[in-house]
Amino acid sequence: MKILVIQQKMIGDVLVSSIICNNLRTAYPNAQIDYLVYASTTAVLEGNPNIDNIILFEEKHRQSKKELLNLGLQIRKEKYDLVIDAYSKLESWILVFLSNAKRRISYKKPGRSFLYTDNVPFKPFPKTNLGLAVERRLSLLEPLDLNIEIDPVPKLFVSEKENQEAIAIFEKHHVRKDRKTVMISLLGSEKLKTYPLEFMSKVVDYIADYADVNILFNYFPKQLEEAKTVFNACKPSTQEKIYFDLLGGDLRSFIGIVNQCDLIIGNDGGAINMAKALEKPSFIIFSPWIEKKIWATFEDGIHHLSVHLKDYHEDLFEGKSEKTLKKEALSLYQEFKPEYFKDKIESFLEKNIR
Repeated sequence: MKILVIQQKMIGDVLVSSIICNNLRTAYPNAQIDYLVYASTTAVLEGNPNIDNIILFEEKHRQSKKELLNLGLQIRKEKYDLVIDAYSKLESWILVFLSNAKRRISYKKPGRSFLYTDNVPFKPFPKTNLGLAVERRLSLLEPLDLNIEIDPVPKLFVSEKENQEAIAIFEKHHVRKDRKTVMISLLGSEKLKTYPLEFMSKVVDYIADYADVNILFNYFPKQLEEAKTVFNACKPSTQEKIYFDLLGGDLRSFIGIVNQCDLIIGNDGGAINMAKALEKPSFIIFSPWIEKKIWATFEDGIHHLSVHLKDYHEDLFEGKSEKTLKKEALSLYQEFKPEYFKDKIESFLEKNIR
């Protein structure tokens, strides 16, 4: 049996959708399972034994109809028995149409149902604490009636070499071994998903004041100025606990570093999703325009919890569409004061550090 799973999108999406591959491997141990993703996201799939081949969706496929067509024909040649489209946008519709697979599963969308043999309802609300991002992916497996116990948790696979390299980085920076280490998801994937920097420095102060911990910042070299802004606004006593220059050289190196941390706090995004896949407790600060019910995955109020401006100011959201909220995101962020959830951060630290 040959299976293709499609998920063109960001790192968090690709990681969460990998649970489809993981469960398919349990159900069909001898199947060939291929995964089509953006080239920029493959680091989170390295070492995953449940994926046989990664098919790259590259910039050229997006820019050129001819290249997209060529990719579709390449997929057709593979003669897949089953295609699961977790992306379900124009690019993937074309690939699914060209695939000629016997069975094609995706979400039910108006005017697209003829492309698929199985159209699964797109859940509007989560039924469990798994979160919609996970529940929607798992719903794509339902038409297959798999006779297995479903594992909903995305996984990252870190090699011994990568772990040793991360330990060496910690030693090089003289990270104290007698303290727990907190990773700060400092910046979102864009400004509209980034908690205001002056507020984030207060959050870091809360952490340092409450617990004697090592603090690491997650940022790319090109984000150095924003990272410095947060660092400089922190109290001197906080700055002493921050290992500002401890960074990974690439995404795999970062994954190794997170694996040596004890928990993560900060902006929603790839870093949070990677930390969860490494079974690290997480505290997420959501952007006002992002729906918490989608990405607040595995929330139990102990190891995983999150905060959203709507939790404190529901009146600011009444009658507003996602489009409007996105336009107002930066001004809404200014209403999302860190003191609102200081007690929640302290409670989270209490449960996961002491």
